[in-house]
Amino acid sequence: MLRIAVPNKGSLAETAAEMLSEAGYTGRRDSKDLYTVDPVNEVEFFYLRPRDIATYVGSGALDVGITGRDLLLDARMPGAREVESLGFAGSTFRFAGRPGRFTDVEDLQGLRVATAYPGLVDAFLDERGVAVDIVPLDGAVESAVQLGVADAVADVVSTGTTLRQAGLEIFGPVLLESDAVLIAGPEEVEGTETLLRRLRGVLAARKYVLIDYDLPTALIEQAIAVAPGLESPTISPLRDPEWVAVRVMSPRRDVNRVMDELYAIGARAILVTEILAARL
Repeated sequence: MLRIAVPNKGSLAETAAEMLSEAGYTGRRDSKDLYTVDPVNEVEFFYLRPRDIATYVGSGALDVGITGRDLLLDARMPGAREVESLGFAGSTFRFAGRPGRFTDVEDLQGLRVATAYPGLVDAFLDERGVAVDIVPLDGAVESAVQLGVADAVADVVSTGTTLRQAGLEIFGPVLLESDAVLIAGPEEVEGTETLLRRLRGVLAARKYVLIDYDLPTALIEQAIAVAPGLESPTISPLRDPEWVAVRVMSPRRDVNRVMDELYAIGARAILVTEILAARL
């Protein structure tokens, strides 16, 4: 059986569980369960702290897992590798310090940097030849400068409001753009390709919708220019030889604009349908 590590709590857990369910797998029914088996799909699920998943997968104890790219890099496990971005739980990592004190990471040389991701920050600064004292913390990193524990911090930044409220200013380059990723261990394991294909299908289903519409035959080329689809639209004859029925996949984010443009061209009976699953 394929052994899959799944986040047991935190921002990754709920969406990861939803994706696996949409991919056809049966996970745990009780949030307290740490282990469950899906015999139909021949997989075992192990529910672990997101920070530990890269360690289990990289060591070969488990075959694949879902975690954050930040946690994967922070673990610095040679055997663990990113297989696919899953497109959720996005975050950005930046440096911050007292306003006016720092302009770039080189200014951190010999100083103390507080972070909840010591491996990630250490590797980033090592690549740039900057030696610092890492102060590992497990939360409330933005308070470290005010309390005198560190000279600067490296942390997740969304709007930067929390850092500004702590009297800090963002400086230097982005350390990392992170999101949830599927990771795998050092060995290729049977079932991994099926899991990956299913998760890609879920991502496609979330990203695209189906648009169906009726159109005068003479306007086909104009309509295709508006909504070309992934490969080519499906075009079927109608009873009226002057009209055709068209079906096309379109990015979800553009669907209302596309509908407006198709209607302006002359398309009618425009319908949008959700995609539950896909194999592209």
